[in-house]
Amino acid sequence: MSERATASDPAVLSEDERRLRELGYTQELARSMSGFSNFAVSFSIVSVLSGCLTLYGMGMNTGGPAMITWGWPLVGLMTLCVGLAMAEICSSYPTAGGLYYWAARLARTKGPAASWFTGWFNFMGQVAVTAGVDYGAAFFTNAFLDLQFGFTASTGHTVTIFVVILLLHGLLNTRGVKLVALLNSVSVWWHLVGVAVIVGALALLPDHHASASFVFTEFVNNTGFQNGFYVGMLGLLLAQYTLTGYDASAHMTEETHDAARSGPRGIVNAIVVSLVAGWILLLGITFAIRDYDGALGSSTGVPPAQIFIDAIGPTGAKLLLLIVIGAQFFCGMASVTANSRMIYAFSRDGALPGARLWHRINPRTQTPTSAVWLATGGALLLALPVLWNTTAYAAVTSISVIGLYISYVIPVFLRLRQGDDFPRGPWHLGRWSRIIGCVAVGWTAVITVLFMLPTVSPVTAVSFNYTPVAVGVVLGFAGLWWLVSARHWFTGPRIHDGPAAGSQELPDHQASPADELETR
Repeated sequence: MSERATASDPAVLSEDERRLRELGYTQELARSMSGFSNFAVSFSIVSVLSGCLTLYGMGMNTGGPAMITWGWPLVGLMTLCVGLAMAEICSSYPTAGGLYYWAARLARTKGPAASWFTGWFNFMGQVAVTAGVDYGAAFFTNAFLDLQFGFTASTGHTVTIFVVILLLHGLLNTRGVKLVALLNSVSVWWHLVGVAVIVGALALLPDHHASASFVFTEFVNNTGFQNGFYVGMLGLLLAQYTLTGYDASAHMTEETHDAARSGPRGIVNAIVVSLVAGWILLLGITFAIRDYDGALGSSTGVPPAQIFIDAIGPTGAKLLLLIVIGAQFFCGMASVTANSRMIYAFSRDGALPGARLWHRINPRTQTPTSAVWLATGGALLLALPVLWNTTAYAAVTSISVIGLYISYVIPVFLRLRQGDDFPRGPWHLGRWSRIIGCVAVGWTAVITVLFMLPTVSPVTAVSFNYTPVAVGVVLGFAGLWWLVSARHWFTGPRIHDGPAAGSQELPDHQASPADELETR
């Protein structure tokens, strides 16, 4: 039976397709992913071999070994609360729209506005994650090319590599979801085996390791600020940036079997497995440090690369770098996948300029090809300030954290307001729902303020943290468009059939002015 026939004949709809119809949509995307594949997408985006290592140098300057070691489990537990709260909502509303669809359902009369701003924050965060991951991959690739071929680790070279990686990720994501699912499954084992190989090599091969006192208590402040508590809090960005992107499991639910259970499990399992693997990785690298200042001043521009060289020599270091680069490549590919599905769903509801273009599905691959290229193009534009701003990469990572976590927590806050009226899905938190939700909201408020603050002192045009500017531009654009136009026609996610049982009716979405113009 073809996908088209299945979607059009109610008598042969699967349970997932029936639920999707109850939520207001018909099956358009190919539903071919297993629960493991769904988990693999989120785990690949979290990617401890990407986030932990690309920001490791920043962690060495903002708190040093003590904050690297203890910041990870602290942030991990807080992140798990956010993920658990999201997973419960995902079980009730398994759609590609994910967060902004949840907000519309949970906000009752204010659904359209909540949906609009949740979607825009998620869009900003997703684009920033793609930029951060792929630029991090370019960092490490340039370091490897410098060691192997003398290709100097310069900003210009790194940007060139970044563009090539983005292009490759765009091309791979236009080939179909089966290829993406296969590569993400490979990615899971690449990450787990890669962590084991790196930690094993750093533990067994060097003849000298740092002391436990150094790893667990040494505090380093190279920021220029005098307040140690403030510097230590800045150091939490290493862990918090890494532990993002697990909402991908929600965005992939329309392509996943048993979505109401597989989506929530994908979110939670991605966080738990990453939490364990990431801490082991960070401890392994920190114990291997020999020359702290030498690693920070490495000619490769990548402190972990110098740590590898000092610990096991240049040949072994190159092999470990290849493992890291492979993991980062998988991570960036999965990030583009999740980003494109969010763009597809948001455009399906008319909320992006040129929505009709971004919502198009390639009939051969059943993938949103135009959305894939918007995701990669947006990431390129966001990362370009690295050409003139020395703290731009930290800003990109901060933008991803703030954009994603605000979009994560808006539905959680709205779910808390519903209390017992919330229509639970087959996967839920029971009596723990309220306390976990409150922790999630509180933690997000803290990190939203924290990562907009300056990261080095003195603050100059070159070192300025442009995170507030980027967030302000997106929020200002979305807010102005809402007030001037969108509030008159955007009524939330488009509902084609009936509303979900136990949830409020959402009116049919009117065409946006852009859609009407294209129709004419």
